[in-house]
Order: sequence, then C-alpha cells, then structure tokens
Amino acid sequence: MKRLRTSLVAVVVVVMLTSAAAWAFPTFLKVFTDTYKVKADSTLGKASCAVCHVAKNKTDQLNPYGQDLKKALDNDKVTKKSLTKVEKLDSDKDGVTNIDEIKAGTLPGDPKSK
Repeated sequence: MKRLRTSLVAVVVVVMLTSAAAWAFPTFLKVFTDTYKVKADSTLGKASCAVCHVAKNKTDQLNPYGQDLKKALDNDKVTKKSLTKVEKLDSDKDGVTNIDEIKAGTLPGDPKSK
C-alpha cells in the first residue's frame, strides 16, 4: 500500500510540473505579441516559440534573444518591463537592435533574420 501511495504521489508531481511548463510558454508569447502588436503574417508572428527558442520544436534551448530576455525576467515572468530591458540590445549580433527587428517583424534572436 505504501509503495502504491508513493507511486501515485510521484505521478501527480510529474503531471503538475508538466502542466506548469506547458502553460508558461504561451503566456510568455502572449505578453510579447500583445506588447508589440505582432502581425500574425510577419516572420515574427509565424515564429511562435522560436522568437525566444532556437526553433518551435526545440523549446529546451534559448536563442540569443531568449537568453537575454531570461536575464531580464521579473520574478521569472515576461512582462512589458522585462521586454523593454532588452529592446536596445542586439542579441543576435547582426547589427540591428532587438526593437528595430521587432518593429520590422523579424527575429531578434536569429542573425539571418533582419
């Protein structure tokens, strides 16, 4: 009985942690798209999670913009304030500031997108 209870607790913890991670990314993206009024048909709008991650399907790896944004988070949350902190940086070192890339609808974490 004790073994069953321990297994059940482990399953519940795993489900809770997985659920929290799944909800975090869409929230971050919504703050970003709402703050910058991202057009859905732009390169930036189509990128989804790849705004901060190396690819849509590689959400365990941050691109240079995502790394800079992670350092600027407010209590582990993306906020307008944290986004503003990285606007003047050139995270991907392509000669264009993050805010200029965002305004142009390109990816601030990808040096090929400018």
